[in-house]
Amino acid sequence: MIGEQAAAIAELAVKVERLERLVSRNSGNSSFPPSMDAQPGRTRPKPKPRRRADGSRGPGKQPGAPGSFLAWSQTPDEHVPCFPAGGCGCGASLADGRDLGVAVSHQQVEIPLVTARVIQHDRHAVRCACGRAHLAPAPAGAGAPGTVTYGPNLQAWCVYLMAAHHLPVHRCAELIASLTGARPSPGFVHGLLARAAAAIRPANMAIRALVIAAPAVCCDETPVRAGPGPAWRKRWLLTAATPLLTYYTLAPDRSVASFAAFVLPDAAGVVVHDRYLGYDHPRAGVGTHQLCCAHLLRVLEDAAQTYPDAIWPAQLTTALQQLIHAANHARARGLPAVPPATAAPLITAYRAAITTGLADLATRPGATRLHQRHHRQRLLEDLRDREHDVLRFTTDTRIPPTTNQAERDLRPAKTQEKVSGRLRSADTTRHRYAIRGYLSTVSKHRTGILTALRDALTGTPWMPPIPDTL
Repeated sequence: MIGEQAAAIAELAVKVERLERLVSRNSGNSSFPPSMDAQPGRTRPKPKPRRRADGSRGPGKQPGAPGSFLAWSQTPDEHVPCFPAGGCGCGASLADGRDLGVAVSHQQVEIPLVTARVIQHDRHAVRCACGRAHLAPAPAGAGAPGTVTYGPNLQAWCVYLMAAHHLPVHRCAELIASLTGARPSPGFVHGLLARAAAAIRPANMAIRALVIAAPAVCCDETPVRAGPGPAWRKRWLLTAATPLLTYYTLAPDRSVASFAAFVLPDAAGVVVHDRYLGYDHPRAGVGTHQLCCAHLLRVLEDAAQTYPDAIWPAQLTTALQQLIHAANHARARGLPAVPPATAAPLITAYRAAITTGLADLATRPGATRLHQRHHRQRLLEDLRDREHDVLRFTTDTRIPPTTNQAERDLRPAKTQEKVSGRLRSADTTRHRYAIRGYLSTVSKHRTGILTALRDALTGTPWMPPIPDTL
C-alpha cells in the first residue's frame, strides 16, 4: 500500500508541476497572445522595465523620432472673412463701421460633409466628316446604358471598411447610409469583396513574386474561425511579410502540406520563423532559416521562472539582447554585418551560457521524463546545434532577428474575430485577406489606400514597384 501511494504521489506531483507550468504561461514567457493574460488563475507577465535617462526606451515619443503637429499653412484652400456683428456701445451698427483689415487669423483642417449625389453621364455621339459615328466611352465603373450603379468612390469606401476595419456587411451598409445618405443593400456590399479581390489579383501576384525574391521574409501563422462547420473548427492564416510587402494564404490546417503550398518552397532568401516544426520539414522547402529571437527570449523567461536559482537563462537573455542591439546599431550605420570585434565576445558568452545550462539540467532530479526538463533540454540543444540559424542576423543586417513584422501583419486577423466573430464562408475569407494584403502593402509604400482601391475597382490597380536590387 505504501508503494502504491508513493507511485500515486509521484504521478500526481508530475501532473501538478505540469499544470502549474501551463497556468504560469503568458505573453511574456510563451507565444500566448496578450489577450489571454487576463484569464482567471493565469499568472500575469512581469511589467517591462522602462528605461529613462540612460537613453533607453520609455513611454511616448522617442528621441529622434519624427513628430506630428498641425503646421500653419501659407497657402490655405479657402479664406472666410469674419466681421463683427451687432451694435457698438454708442448705438451705431457695426455693419456700417470702417474695415481696419485682418487683425488675427485662425486655421482649421476640416472635411466637407459627404452627401451622395446622383451623377448622370450623357454620352454624346459625334459624326466625322467621313461619315463615321463615334460614341463617347462609358465612365469607369458604369453599368449598362439606362441603368444606375454606385460609383467607384462609394464602392472603395465599402471595401475599405470591411477589409481594413473589419466591419460586418450589415454594419458597413448602415454606416454608409449614415455618412452619405446612399443606401446600398447588404447583398451589394457583400458582393464587393469578390469584385475587389478579382480586381487586385494582378497586384497580389506581383506581391507574391517580390516576397519570394526578397533577401529575408518573416513568416507566421494563426488560427482563424472561418468557413462552415462547428464553432471549434478553425482554419490557419499564413503570412509572409517584409517591411514593404504583405502576403496572406488561408490554409485548411497547419499541416506540412499547407506549408508546402505556401511561398516557402519558392523563397530565395532567408525565412524567419518561430521554430514551429512545419518550417523545418523537408517538404516545406525552406532553404535558409533564421529562428525568431523574440520567441527564444520568451522561452528563456519561462526557464528563468521555472529555475529561479539558475544563472544561464539570464546569461543567454543578455547575450541575445546585446547581439540584437548590435545588429540594429550596425543596420542604422549602413553596415552589412555586425563588426567581428563586437560580435565575438557576445557569441562567446552565448556559447558559455549554453554549456552552463546543459550542465545544470544534467544535475537536476527528474531526468528527461519531466515535461519541463524536456522542453528546456530541447531549447538549449537547438541554441547549440542551430547556432547559425539563431545568429544569422549578425552576419547580414538585412535579416531581421524576429518575426515581429509578420506578427504585426497577423494582428488584424485577431481584431476581426473580436469585432465580427466567425466568417462563415471560406471563399469570402480568402477575398478579405487578399484585399487586406493588398492594402497593407499599399500602406507600407505610403500610398493612398482609398485611391489604390478606387483605381483597382476601375481596372487599374496599384502595382508594387520592383526594387533595383533584391
